[in-house]
Amino acid sequence: MEVAGISAPTVTIFISSSLNSFRSEKRYSRSLTIAEFKCKLELVVGSPASCMELELYGVDDKFYSKLDQEDALLGSYPVDDGCRVHVIDHSGARLGEYEDVSRVEKYKISQEAYEQRQDSVRSFLKRSKLGRYNEEERAQQEVEAAQRLAQEKDQASAISVGSRCEVRAPGQSPRRGTVMYVGLTDFKPGYWIGVRYDEPLGKNDGSVNGKRYFECQAKYGAFVKPSVVTVGDFPEEDYGLDEM
Repeated sequence: MEVAGISAPTVTIFISSSLNSFRSEKRYSRSLTIAEFKCKLELVVGSPASCMELELYGVDDKFYSKLDQEDALLGSYPVDDGCRVHVIDHSGARLGEYEDVSRVEKYKISQEAYEQRQDSVRSFLKRSKLGRYNEEERAQQEVEAAQRLAQEKDQASAISVGSRCEVRAPGQSPRRGTVMYVGLTDFKPGYWIGVRYDEPLGKNDGSVNGKRYFECQAKYGAFVKPSVVTVGDFPEEDYGLDEM
C-alpha cells in the first residue's frame, strides 16, 4: 500500500468507538503524534488514552491499518479526508455507558448555599440592581400599576350593568351589545367590562377558566377594558350574519 502524500496540514475524519453508537466528524493536524492524537480523542469518545486501540478505515470503510506507533505522526499513515478512525476501548467500560445521562450524578445545591455564592446569577442581579432586585424600578412599577388601577376604576364606575354600549377595540370594527358585568376578575388584574354582543362576535359565554361572570350564548360574550367601552343609545344593528 502506498502512503498518500500530505496535501494539507489538517485532515477531516470520522471518529467511532466501541463505547458508543454515534460517529463524530473532526479535523486534526497531521503533525500530531499518535500519542497526542489519543489524548485529543479522550474528549470525543470518553475512553482513557492509555486504554485505546486505534484502527484506520478508508473512505470506502475498508480496514487500512492499526495506528499503533505512539511516536509516529498521524500524517505518516494513509489518512485522508473522509477516512474513519475507530477507537477500541480496553478499559472495561460497556457499550453506551457514556451515553446514559440518567446515570450521571446531578449537582444539587440548597437555596441557603446558593444565596451565599458570589458568582451566581442571583448575586449578579443583586449587585447590579437588575430585575426584581431593582427596588427603585419595582417601586415605580407599583406606583404606575396603582395609577392604572385607579384610572380603570373611575372609568368602570361610569358604566352600569344593563346599559347599551359600543365597543371600539384597536384593530376591530365597532361592536354593539349590552353591559353584563363590571368589576375585577380572577383571570387578569384590573377592571373589566363583560359585554354580551348582539351577534356572535365574542370569545366566550360569559365564563372564563370555569368561573361564570354572566350568562349568554357561546361566542356572544367578551371582556374588554373600560377605556374601549362607550355607553349610550346604541340600538341593535343588523350585521347580516344570517344572510348566507
